[in-house]
Formats: sequence, C-alpha cells, structure tokens
Amino acid sequence: MTDQGSLLAPSRTRDGRALSSATTAASVMSRGGQSSYATANTGPGSFNSQLTTTVSNDGRLRPSFDMHAITVGDNDNTTSEQRQAELQDQIDKETKIKIGSENLLEALTAKNAKKDQRLQVEEQLNISNRKLAQLKSGLAAEIQRAKDIKSPPPDPQSRLSYLFRRNLSRSPSRHVAKQEEEEDEETESPTFVLAEILQALEAQGMQPEYYVERANSLVLLFRRHPTLKYDLAWSIFGLRMQTMLLSDSREVVAAAYRVMRYAFTDRKSLRIIRALHTDYLVILSLVKEGKASVEREQAMKFVRAFLDVKDGVEEIARSVVRIVVAVAEHADDRLRNIATLTLAEILVRKPSLLVDAGGMGVLADALGEGSYHAAESVGASFLYLLDTPRRRQLLRSGRELEAPFATFTDANAIYGHLHEDKLKANAKVIASLLRSWPGLLTLSMNDFLPLRSLLLSLQIPTPHVRNVILELLFDLLRIKPPSWSSSFLAGRRLTTYGRVTNLKNQQIKDTSTTSGEDNTNKWSLLDHYVSVVLAAFLHAGLVPALLLAEEESLTAALKRKTILLLGEVLKMANELLPPSWSAQLQVLPQLLQSAAKFQSEERFTAIGTIYQVDSVNRTLYRSGPTSLYANKATTNTDTATSTRQTDPSKVQAAMQVDEQSFRNLMVDTQVLNTVSFQKWRWDLIQTIIEGPLLNAKRLDEAMKVTKFVHRLLGFYRPFKYRFSEVKNTKPNQRYVRAGCALIHSLLQNPEGVKYLGESKFVRQLAECLSHFDRMSGLTSESPIFQADRMNETLTGGYFALLGALTKDTRGIQILERWRVINMFYHIIELNDRDDLIKTLLSNMDYSLDGHLRIIISKAMTSCSKEIRIYATRLLRKYATKPMHVTTSTGMAEWSIRLLVTQLYDPDVEVCEVAIKILEEACNQTESLEFVVKCRPALDHLGEIGAPLLLRFLSTSVGYHYLDGLDYITREMDDWFLGRNDTYVALIEASMARALADIPEKPSAQLSYDDTPESPEYGLVPPHFYRELTRTKEGCRLLKQKGHFDEFVATIRDFAMEDDDAEIILKVKGCLWAVGNVGSMELGAPFLESSDVVQWIVKIAEQSEVMSLRGTAFYVLGLVSRSLHGQEILLEYGWDGVVNDAADAVQMTPWTAKAVDMSWKRKADAKVAVTDSDPVNARILKLATDLGNTVLAKKAANDLQIPSIFHKVMQILEAHHFRLPACRFVLDLFDKRVLEQIVLEEEDDQEDEDTSESESESDGEGPGMNGAAAS
Repeated sequence: MTDQGSLLAPSRTRDGRALSSATTAASVMSRGGQSSYATANTGPGSFNSQLTTTVSNDGRLRPSFDMHAITVGDNDNTTSEQRQAELQDQIDKETKIKIGSENLLEALTAKNAKKDQRLQVEEQLNISNRKLAQLKSGLAAEIQRAKDIKSPPPDPQSRLSYLFRRNLSRSPSRHVAKQEEEEDEETESPTFVLAEILQALEAQGMQPEYYVERANSLVLLFRRHPTLKYDLAWSIFGLRMQTMLLSDSREVVAAAYRVMRYAFTDRKSLRIIRALHTDYLVILSLVKEGKASVEREQAMKFVRAFLDVKDGVEEIARSVVRIVVAVAEHADDRLRNIATLTLAEILVRKPSLLVDAGGMGVLADALGEGSYHAAESVGASFLYLLDTPRRRQLLRSGRELEAPFATFTDANAIYGHLHEDKLKANAKVIASLLRSWPGLLTLSMNDFLPLRSLLLSLQIPTPHVRNVILELLFDLLRIKPPSWSSSFLAGRRLTTYGRVTNLKNQQIKDTSTTSGEDNTNKWSLLDHYVSVVLAAFLHAGLVPALLLAEEESLTAALKRKTILLLGEVLKMANELLPPSWSAQLQVLPQLLQSAAKFQSEERFTAIGTIYQVDSVNRTLYRSGPTSLYANKATTNTDTATSTRQTDPSKVQAAMQVDEQSFRNLMVDTQVLNTVSFQKWRWDLIQTIIEGPLLNAKRLDEAMKVTKFVHRLLGFYRPFKYRFSEVKNTKPNQRYVRAGCALIHSLLQNPEGVKYLGESKFVRQLAECLSHFDRMSGLTSESPIFQADRMNETLTGGYFALLGALTKDTRGIQILERWRVINMFYHIIELNDRDDLIKTLLSNMDYSLDGHLRIIISKAMTSCSKEIRIYATRLLRKYATKPMHVTTSTGMAEWSIRLLVTQLYDPDVEVCEVAIKILEEACNQTESLEFVVKCRPALDHLGEIGAPLLLRFLSTSVGYHYLDGLDYITREMDDWFLGRNDTYVALIEASMARALADIPEKPSAQLSYDDTPESPEYGLVPPHFYRELTRTKEGCRLLKQKGHFDEFVATIRDFAMEDDDAEIILKVKGCLWAVGNVGSMELGAPFLESSDVVQWIVKIAEQSEVMSLRGTAFYVLGLVSRSLHGQEILLEYGWDGVVNDAADAVQMTPWTAKAVDMSWKRKADAKVAVTDSDPVNARILKLATDLGNTVLAKKAANDLQIPSIFHKVMQILEAHHFRLPACRFVLDLFDKRVLEQIVLEEEDDQEDEDTSESESESDGEGPGMNGAAAS
C-alpha cells in the first residue's frame, strides 16, 4: 500500500486548484521480494514515490501510484496569505471553543454545579486561552514575515543579510544531507540542469516512476527559476511532453500535464502547446473513467491554467469546452464541481465560446438544483452577462435566473431534510441575485413574475418551505430582528417587555448630545437599495401574501414570525417609501374588510391579527428609529458608563434604606457569616455597593460597626491570594466589576477616601508593582503580575481597580502617596512586557489632566510599534467626544493634539490609525476646526492622508489652510482627470461588500479599544467635489474651473451609451460627481443652471445598461438630500420621503420594457460532417446519432469501426453528447491512431494506406473480368 503518512492535505487556491507544502522523500525499502521504488531527487510538490507493483491487463508489471500524490504539493511555497488564512481559521475555531466554555462555566456557576465539573470546564478554558495566545503570536510572526519578504532593505549590505535570513527562515523539514545536496544543485546552471533532465526523459522503456521523478524535478526547476520557461527549446521540450502524454501510465500522463502547466508564459506559449495536439489528448483524458482520477484531475487543471494567462481563454478549443460541459452535467463525476466553476469563469471571460459549446444549460441547472455549493458564483456570471445589451444577446430565453425559484413552487417535491437543504441553498442564490441591479431588474420583468411565484409559495402547506421563504424575506429586506424577537417567537406576550417603553426617551436624550455632529458624512446607499427591493416585493403582492400566510398559519411560531415580518414591512414602508406609496399599506384594507363583516366568523381572526400587528408595530417603534441600521453614534459613548446607565431617581431611592433593612441586606450577602467568597451573594453585594454605600451614614456603619467593607477589601488584597488566584473567565468578571464599584463608592465619601488610603489594599498593590520597577530594587521569585498569571487568573483585574482610582482626583492622590504613578512611568519602559503595558494603558482613565496623560503620550512615542498603535487607538474614545462637553477638562483638545503628533510617527501603520480616528473626530464641526488649527502636515503620507485633507475642505478655515498649501487646485485636477473613475470602483466595491452581508467573525475581546474599528460598507465615500461645495469659496472655484459643466456635457452626450465599457465608466464617474455636488445646499444652484437632472432621470428610467441605471438611481437619491434637489425632482415625477434623520430616499416604479431583453443570438451553424465513402458516412451518421437519446443505443451497437478520428472529433465538437457517449466513441479508436496524429505521422500512413488500396483494386479487376469471361 502507498504510504499515506507522508502526504499533506491539499489546500485550495482562489481558482480551485489543489496546493500543498512539500512532501518528504520516501525511503528505499524492499519487502518480501516485492520491489519498492524511490525517487532519488523528489522535490516539493512531487508525486508520492513509494510504490507497490500490480499486474496490468497486458501482463506487464506496472506501479500503482497513489492518486493524491500529484494534487498534494502542487505549489511548494504555500503563500503567506494562505498560511495567515489557516491560522486565522484556527483562531476563529479556538475563539468559539473559548466562548462556549465561558458560557458553560457561567451556566454551571449559576446552577451551583459540582466542583469537579467546574474544574473540568476551567481546564478546557485554560487550554483554549493558551492555544489562542500561541496562534495569535504565530499569526503576528507570519504577518511580519510577509512584510519582510515584500519590502527588502534598500541598501546592498542589509539586502545580503536579508536574503540569507530569508533562506534560513525556510521550514527545516528536510534532512541536512538533503539540504546540502540542494545547495550543490543550486550552484549548477539551471539551463544545464534543464538540458540534463530533458535528455534523461529521452530514454524509452523505463518504469513509470522514472519519468514521474524527472517531471517533478522539472517542476521544481521552473519554480526555482521562473524565467527559465521563457527560454525553452519547444522542439525538444514539446517532443518529450508528447511522448509522456502518449504513455500507457496514467501517472506519467498526469505528470506531463503538470509540467506543461508550469511552462505557460503567455498566449504565444499556449499556441505552441496546442500545436502539439494537446486538445485531443485533454479530451481523451477527461472522458476516461473515474479510476484514472489523477490523470483527469491534472487534465482539468491544465485547462484551467489557460484562464490564468492573459487572453488565454481565446486559446481554449470549443471541443475541449464541450467535454468540460459533459463532465459538469455528469451527476456522479468527481470533477463535476470544478468543471462547473471552470465553465462559470469561461462565461465571464468569453461568453460566446460557452454558448457555442452548449454550456448555458449546465450552468442554469447548477444555479437551480441546489447541489452545487458555489451556485452564487454561477449567478454572478449570469449577472455579468445581463448588464449590457450586447452580452444579453447571448442568453437564449432570459429565464435563466428563474431556475432557483422552481424548487419553491414544485408541489410534487419529496419533502424531508434534503429538500429543506436544497431550499436553503436556492434561497441563498435568490438573495445573491436580488442584491445586484441586473438581477433585480431582470427578476422584475413580466410584471414581477418570479417574485410573485415566490410569494405564492407561502401558501404551500409545508412548514419548512414557509419558514425558508420568511427567512429569505428577512434577509433580503436586511431586517435585523429586535432584541425581544426570540422571546416573542417563542410565545411570550409583548406586554412583558416593560423596559422597552423607556428606550424611546433614552434615545432622544442620546441624540441631543450629538447634535453638533455633521451627519452628511454618514449617508448610506443601502437604505436606497433596500427601498427598491421593498417596492418590488410590495408590487408583487407581499402584504396580501403575508396576511394569507398568517390566516392559514401552520404553526404558532410561524404565525408569530409572519406577524413580526408584517410589522417590520409596514414600519420600513413608512420610513423608506413616499407617503403616496405607504399610506394605503398602513391601513391593511384586506384585513379591515374581513373585520367589518359582522356576520362572518372570520372577523374575529381578522380583528386578532390587526391587534397583533398593531402591538408589534408599537413595540418596534419604541425599540428604536429603525431596525435596519441603528444609529452608530451611540457606540462612541464610553462603554463603561453606557452599559450601566441608571436613572438618578432610582439611585437616590436605593441610597435611602433604613438601618434594619440595610443590616438584613448585609447579612443576606453572607459576607459577615463566612470568609469563603464562593458562598457570598455577589448580586446582592453589587446592589449594596451601588446603592446604600453611597449614603455616608450607611457607609460609616459598614466600615466601623460591621466588617462588611473590611472583608470585601480583604478579598482584593494581593497577598491574601484570593482574588488574584481566581480563574480568568467571563462569569468571574463580576468580581472585577464589584471591586471597581466598591472603590467608586468609597471615593464619594471623605471617610471612604481616608479608609481606602490607609488600607493595606493599595499598599500591597504598590509593592507588587514595584517588582517590575527596576528603580525600586525589590524583586520576587514569583511576582504576582507575571505573564502566565495575567492570562490565566484575574490578576489583570487589579489594573481595572487602579483605573477606578484614576477617575477621581482623590484616587489619584492615593496613588501618588504610595508612588504608584512613579512605577507606571518605569513599567512603560519595560521592553519585554507588552502585555503588562497594554493592560495598564487600557484600564486607566485619561479624563483628568495630569501624569496619566504624560504616561500615554510617552507610550505613543517611545514604546514598540505594537504599543504605539494600541495607545493611539485608546485615544479614539476621547477624541470623538464633542468639544463643548469636554471644555472643563480639555479632553478632546488634548487627544486631538496627541493624534496630530502621531501623524509624524516613522511607522506608516501608526499614522494610518491616527488618521482614521481624526477623520471620525472631524464629524464634529468644532473638532474639525481645531484639527485645522493644529496645522498637520500630511504630504509625506500620500494616499493615506487624502481623506483627512478632504474633510478640511468642508470649512472656510480648512479651505484657506489648504489653499495656502496649493493643495486644492492640484487635487481638483487630479479628480477631474482620473480619480472620478477610481471613485466608481471604490463605491461599487463598497456596495457589493455591504450587500454580500458576510457575517462578522466572533471576537473574544471585551474591549473595542484593542481592535481596529471595522469599516462601514455601503456609505457614500468622501468625494472631493462634495467637500468643495460645502463652502462658498469652494463653489466659487468650481464655477471658475468649469468642471461641473464638463460633467454635465459628458452625461448629456453619452447618457444612452450601452456598449463601450470605458465610456460607461466615465459617465458613472460624472454622475457621482454631479450627485455629490447636488447633495449640498450650496451646490443646488449648479443643478438649477443646467438640465442635468432631466438626463439623470432619463438614464434611471431608460438606460440599457442595468448597473448604470442603478448608479443614476443612487445619484438621484443624493440630489434629493438638498431641498432644492427635491423640488427639481418633483418636477420630473420623482417623489421623495424625508424622515426624522433627514435621509431622503427616491423611489419610482419602473417598467421592464425600457430594457431591451431581446434574447436573439447568432450561433455558429452546425455543419453536418459527411464522407464520400458510404461505410465511413454510415459511421459518422451513427456517431451523430449517439447525441440522440432515442437512437443512442442502436448506434452504440452499430458503431464498431475504429477510423476517421478527426471527423468524429468534429462531430463531438459540433453536437452535445453525454460523457459516457463520448467515452464510448473515443474508446473505439486504437491507441496507434492517436500516436499517428500527435506525432504527425498520419500523412505518411494515409499515403501507404491509399497505395495499398489502389494495388489491391488493380489486382482484383482482371480476376473479376476473367471470371466473367469464363
């Protein structure tokens, strides 16, 4: 048997090809008389070379190669991106295990489970924490290594050491002797090695592994010397490859395909390779049975490699694509999925080739059958074709996108879990189709027929069908169910959500604090798109369909889910659609009619539904402004305070507890009864700390009369080893929270401050910190703040307690008294304890001016790059606060000054983080003006600093500052000449990413400060012309330059362009520029002075290019954001809606007639291949009949003559055949026929055949005459 232990599992690249790291060389062994072969020179990515021999049909001994040997190791240098992706996947898995362990531990703690159960879970949690730490450090090292490889040092001296370091960083997986051998080999000339290998391949009659070994060496050589393939002598190299491709051994053929893939350079090389008759050979390999999997797989990779070469698709023969189509439609074929993917790629690169090869049906089936897991990528290929009229002509029916809907409407389907999986797969495809303009407009044709059929499927009385459709609608309308939805769906009444009633008031308070924020930088295009999807479904009858589904509810859960969706739809219609559209929906006329029929019993059901919908609607409106997108401004508030915001009146009431009740509470906590903190009731302790202890009298009693405070503080004392030994788990964080609350309560009272200052708690903590202060002279064998304890126990929580002290001036005085601040300065200087520095910095409060601000500024300038980035991120919380709120402490000004200083950091990554935070701070007008006053120089940062400079344009102060730097005119010319086009790509990519709705990976971080803020996709990116028109000076310059008039002229001249991609891109760029100018109040006069809005409306309603219509729709939405813009749009029949957030969304019904959906195509005529010889003509006729399912069986019996291979191949190319039929026909031909064609010996052979036939006929003639005469 083949030694599987030496094989590595193949990883996958983006194009689906298998890759792997190097396989090790197998040892030479012989057992029991059987010969075992080993390669002498096996390189990375080679075949597995430990072989056993088996007897083949012709009696010769042939080796049985392992089928995975080729696929493993197809690429030696597994890319850094792949290694990073693998590490990230492992981190994600480990994070999920950690989160699960924490949740289980929390549940066990709540239930007072047995100690051994808790210990077991804690052990698992510790293992997860250790693994996570190792994986993260490995990922960081890999990222750094990738950067080192990308950017070698500039000077030659350091470059040499860099190259040596690169060589040393290779994996030491091979034997030392092997390495030396490789080094010797490197010293030889690669050209000489190539000639040597090609000469070795000339030998005939050797064992298969001999050729495979040399082929592996060739691949290794091409990898080491990528330029070598440009100097190949194709006359010799091609002949060697031909000989290998004609071998009887499947593994040798596979090796030849693999070598030839690595010899590809450009289109010319593909032509040379095709001249070796590889098309016929690939076809013969692909039609073979499954046992030849190695050969078939390499043949498929060979075809796919054509797509990696520029214009390589032009060199793929139609006959080859025909066979790939046959493989893709063969249900049991191993290569079916990769064949489908290849066809989808060909559809994008050269659609006419795929259409002529009959591959559209296969892809349409893959789109709708639910078994192909990457059906969304096939859908994307169809959407690409649908975008422009020229490409649309290649589609025959225009109904290709409707295939996924068929599963929902199939009444005869066999229901079960497989059917449900198929439905879910198709639901994903439908969602991906409706998330693009071509898909949405195509599915809206024929009066929204596909959408209507989907909504009618809600009437099918099968629970899982209805559930999948409801989930699909939630997904398409991007409805994020509110927090109470799971309880509501489980059957709880809405009246139980008492706390929801307070949310509305709370949000009004929150929004009032951010009134100074400039919301014009947070325009979401997703709202626009969702409004179109919602309108399409409402046209298709969404509300009646939901009411019918609610009336005929199959289960209670489905009934509630339907009501919840109905409530959300009515709310969204009210917010996103004009009143003329939504007013009729809100009254639910269908239900009202049923409720008004007093004689009918159905009226009670209708009244119940109205009550339920009304109840859900009221609760939804209390929950927030919209469930689509919560206002992200609230996330900027301090998490520590926002998570525990309490009403002042409630706090006051909690403080006023009488003496007896207070004593009873203290007794109930068990603190006075036992020293064991596990038996204490921490929920009650938290209540007492945050309530009665804020009362001076009760605090005095707790400190002096009882031992309540003494015992609590004693629990936190480091040298009692109680708090510091508790495991670092999520449930145990309550001890940290209680400790912080206790310190806060003590600091509110002079007696509490005095007690805290004299307690052993701060003194002992100072001593523990001094072990890491080199100036103190104190050391310890096992310091409490060592790295492993910080990870595994709550020791890091001490810094949170110190942070609670830094929030108050009295707390800072206590820290200064015990020299803790001095120690902080020295801890910051530690080079080997980044973890300690991070914990220290993240837990301190920098609101008060003093030493702590100096400490963080020191960390931002003198520590390692990682700490500098971390410390810079910490300032985000302070820099983004409104200035008028922080005037007393000067917090925002201080943080902005520090961030401006960070712009001059030698490391670009630090500058990038600082710029992003400053950009966010500039949403506040006051903050923006202050940043400009700091006069930051951003020239040295290039593209990174561009967004921040754009923000400066929005105020007169910033405009004059940039004008003095001569930035504005340079940038203006840059945008006019090219950046507009780049903007189109940026905004379309942002929208595609936002609509793709990729789920966020779980994060184990408790604090957002440590992680970079995730980018917000789907927002309108900053545009130069929008920022320019915010000021009168900018408008004056725009008018003077005349750029706006140029944009209008381009739109007017090329509005109806539907073919030239470059012109379409230019029109899109001009549309976005005009839209951004028109979105500003000062930019409205530009719209009024031209007829550009009329042309944008015309594009949105009549353009033949679907993506251009979508762009025009978005631009009209931007125009409507100014009052003047809305007035202009009303003149052209476009109605708008303005909600509380001043977000205007435009909507108008469209007609599918405007899009030319003529599905005619000019296909190449299929010429019937015939022959003058009646026998040959009969053979060709039978070969053609194999494509006919009725005549195929008869033809298979008759077609037994092996000849005229070329003409049969023409037939296979011209007609559609199933894979078994192709295999049968080609198996009839003798191997020698193929050898004659490939080695170009067929002409000589044909001459001999014709002369023989002529001599035979000459000899036969007289005999026949003589017989007649006699």
